[in-house]
Amino acid sequence: MTMIIIAVFRARAQSLDYAERLRSYGVAASVMPTPKEARIGCGLCVRFEAREFARANAILKMGRYTSFKGFYRMNFTNGNLNVTPYVE
Repeated sequence: MTMIIIAVFRARAQSLDYAERLRSYGVAASVMPTPKEARIGCGLCVRFEAREFARANAILKMGRYTSFKGFYRMNFTNGNLNVTPYVE
């Protein structure tokens, strides 16, 4: 099973910019609604696979993302979505 990481922002424009930047560096990323289980954000987050975390984190640090709130792991347990802070 693939672990999914989401990057949560408070600004939609920064979510969109980050997703575009990830894709320009070859990271398969998509924009999706921020799950309500994250209890934070602007409504959009950026989704990518955990195996890309090191690159995604380095790309994040290259930008000036003042609205970034954190990386979260998404997983399903017994049919329920769990969103927890991601710590590598």
